[in-house]
Amino acid sequence: MDLCLNGRTAVVTGASKGIGLATVAALAGEGMRVVAAARTVTPELAATGAVALPIDLGTEDGPARLIEAATAELGDLDLLVNNVGGGDGGGVGGFLTFGDEHWETIYGLNLFSAVRATRAALPGLLRRKGAIVNVSSNGARMPHAGPVPYTTAKAALTAFGKALAEEFGPQGVRVNTVSPGPVRTAMWEASDGYGAELAASMGIDRALLVNGLPAAMGMLTARLVEPDEVAALIAYLASPLAASTTGADHVIDGGAIKTA
Repeated sequence: MDLCLNGRTAVVTGASKGIGLATVAALAGEGMRVVAAARTVTPELAATGAVALPIDLGTEDGPARLIEAATAELGDLDLLVNNVGGGDGGGVGGFLTFGDEHWETIYGLNLFSAVRATRAALPGLLRRKGAIVNVSSNGARMPHAGPVPYTTAKAALTAFGKALAEEFGPQGVRVNTVSPGPVRTAMWEASDGYGAELAASMGIDRALLVNGLPAAMGMLTARLVEPDEVAALIAYLASPLAASTTGADHVIDGGAIKTA
């Protein structure tokens, strides 16, 4: 299917691996000109052909500097994908184990990076009547399912997307949210990721925890979500084929969430 994205412009944050890397590859494969931002430019990201910028989006000025550089490279943007996030590592304890610094770091990366990038990109997006896709988490609907600073930050990101859609939809900018469940990424599979921390806290092997995760989460597909599946949804939402889709939160979690 031709998504009618050829020649359009995009910025993707958190692009070095996982969902971000898969999204860059999907958009570039559709003919988009992409600026991809990450703290570290991995060989895999460089191989996509995107313009890769090493930048820390958890800093106060990082998102604005990214959009300024991307606009200089591409002109006004047709698409902003606010994917950067994480920080769920270092947090397998309960609420009382998290101090203010941890909360500020998690909200800075998962919420304020999107707020700041969106603020900087909106003038061009309004001129181009473009689109924004925010990558949240199904944990936003199940705040008990992960570290509370992370899941509540994602809930705030989901609400942020709905507020943007309401305000800027009449001006031609579509805003949607994608909320994956457990995705086959380093978060679960790396030896120093959240999955490894959680497994250690439970006294079990990481591989055993990950293999049992779909069943424990009630995923009807009986497997983790693949990054390419999330990227395909993001690419569709960026497309003119989704011209009437805005203000929605698209859950892609293998059926883990049972409510409507």
